[in-house]
Amino acid sequence: MDLNAANTAIVLDSTADFPDGPTRFANWRVVPLYVTFGDTSYRDYVDLGPDEFYAKLTAASELPRTSQPTPGDFAAVYEELAGYDRIISLQLSSKLSGTYASAVQAAGGNARVRVIDTGTVSAAVAMLALAIQRRLEAGTTDEAIDALIEYFHGNHGLLFTMDTLEYLAKGGRIGKGAAFAGSLLNVKPVLAIQAGEVVPIKRVRGEAKAWEELRQLFEQSTVDRPSLRVGIAHSAAPARLEKLRQLVGESRPRAQIEVATILGAVVGTHAGPGTLGIFWFDDVDSPA
Repeated sequence: MDLNAANTAIVLDSTADFPDGPTRFANWRVVPLYVTFGDTSYRDYVDLGPDEFYAKLTAASELPRTSQPTPGDFAAVYEELAGYDRIISLQLSSKLSGTYASAVQAAGGNARVRVIDTGTVSAAVAMLALAIQRRLEAGTTDEAIDALIEYFHGNHGLLFTMDTLEYLAKGGRIGKGAAFAGSLLNVKPVLAIQAGEVVPIKRVRGEAKAWEELRQLFEQSTVDRPSLRVGIAHSAAPARLEKLRQLVGESRPRAQIEVATILGAVVGTHAGPGTLGIFWFDDVDSPA
């Protein structure tokens, strides 16, 4: 089937940390996850924006809880997009959340809706969506989108560092990173998502060494060329985001930073304040 931006919609969940997608692209929608403080539940980015969330998180006596969208939440969005011949629904890693399962249940085996387990989270998901959108705007096919998604799975990267593993550990999302959970003074973990799970890469002492480790790993994993797309993200650390932007500019000056975002309430619940993430995808066959 021939696909384009007029007949194909893209559905993200809010953990893509790209709330402006639907305002930029008429064929995009975002399904929010939920974050709950005490007895009050909020829709990520809809009822609770990042700035308000981090203020509440700092003041909270207990870590908030997060939950996936219901199948009904997805079904309502799919129905809203009834005028599109195809829906590509991109969800965060199924090893981190039940969101993918909810989307699959909502699709109900309808061939018109393709639900994708991206195996990643946050800006990396948004970057895959942007790569698909570029192809839709140029005109593409199901087969070409399949090839892109398969290529993305093996050729994107994500690194993050945080002030503490406390939030990941309490939220049960630390996976193989549990080996890093020991509390050592001024120790900064550097982690990645591999095969859909959070995994430890290195543990260094001090912020300067964490920055240098991010730089080295980013440079080892990428080639400086215009096809390299980069995303950067922070949680309540805007000054660090600008430092990360500078790092990318110095290390890979020909690359394009296409996403710069703040982690929303759901991802922020598990990452905690002070987290930094760098994401990349070398979209060598991009039509634009």
